[in-house]
Amino acid sequence: MATKKNEFRLGLGMMIVFIVVLVAMFFPIYHGHNGLEYLDALYNSISKGSAYYIPKVKEEVAPLEGQRVEMRFTMPTADRAGEVARQFNAAGALVNTDGATLKVSGDLGRIMGAILADADTMYRNEGQALEARYGVDGRQALYNWWQAIAGMDKALKRQKKFKEAKILDTVKAKALETAYNYYGIEAQSISDRWGVVIFSLVFYVVYTLWYGFAVMFMFEGSGMKLEH
Repeated sequence: MATKKNEFRLGLGMMIVFIVVLVAMFFPIYHGHNGLEYLDALYNSISKGSAYYIPKVKEEVAPLEGQRVEMRFTMPTADRAGEVARQFNAAGALVNTDGATLKVSGDLGRIMGAILADADTMYRNEGQALEARYGVDGRQALYNWWQAIAGMDKALKRQKKFKEAKILDTVKAKALETAYNYYGIEAQSISDRWGVVIFSLVFYVVYTLWYGFAVMFMFEGSGMKLEH
């Protein structure tokens, strides 16, 4: 039984508004998406705009230019090895395959340059260009490079080429993985959407506090109090 009816009604009214807004957020009224999907896409596009590390990674790869290497490693399947072999050939490397095992020899800098070029292409959402080049889906081509780098890393470390292996890890993390994860998302600068960003952050704070006060008023209006 409510002992402070006005306070209870205020809390109940606030809770009804909270629920109405919550339900509205799940309706596809924002360009065909609900509110959560719209904001998720917005923040993904903004983060993509600030996660373009490929030019800097190219600078780290530059010292590898002209460094000849021979590497032997194994891919998960023979079919995957065949796909990766075509990609290495396009990068100017010589490849011998034996089932799922590859023996690759070539210019490490040129190979890494080709990988970065493919990552850059995918970062621009031009996966069809990689499909035309290699005959596989663009994201599959990047995943092939990702798996190949894992094998190359082990091969280089066996040769005690730890500096080169570290650069490969940078290429994998800052070029391949970002290009793969952000593929299909249009990059935006936060400066272009600062109004929406500020509104969403303020809304989140106000909406959270609104719910907290609604619960507090309903409890206090019912005669309950929180004691320390």
